[in-house]
Amino acid sequence: MTDTLDAFPYPLASTAWLAERLSADDIRIVDASWRMPGAGRAIDDHGQRRIPGAVFFDLDEIADHTTDLPHMLPAPDVFAAAVGALGITADDRVIIYDDAGIFSAARVWWTFRAMGHERVSVLDGGLPKWMKEGRPLDTGLAAPAPKTYAVQPARTLAR
Repeated sequence: MTDTLDAFPYPLASTAWLAERLSADDIRIVDASWRMPGAGRAIDDHGQRRIPGAVFFDLDEIADHTTDLPHMLPAPDVFAAAVGALGITADDRVIIYDDAGIFSAARVWWTFRAMGHERVSVLDGGLPKWMKEGRPLDTGLAAPAPKTYAVQPARTLAR
């Protein structure tokens, strides 16, 4: 297994690529599943089945709450605090998935990119493909050690 930046699948990561690297120290897996209002909470499903090591990115909470519009890009300090609490640093390789295949994962991918995180990918096919291939699952909520996330917003992606 090659573990160089050249081997990093950007912007899509295959399920096979991730499966080979589940235990890598610099890989952080993020479940970005989201539900329409009134359709239940995605975090409940996350606790019932998730890719091993995955943490839950709450798209409703990690947002700008100074506006009435939902899911607006959070302030850099809000993003840094929330992502750091998920055990993610700016040096980690972040793989984002959702339980619809590719629905809300792309939005969270863009949020990471807007905050200057370059080593971020969406898992091709998301959780449905992972499960169809019979890959391992965990239950419960991960409790990673908090980290310090140094945000460097990409000014070309957001104002």
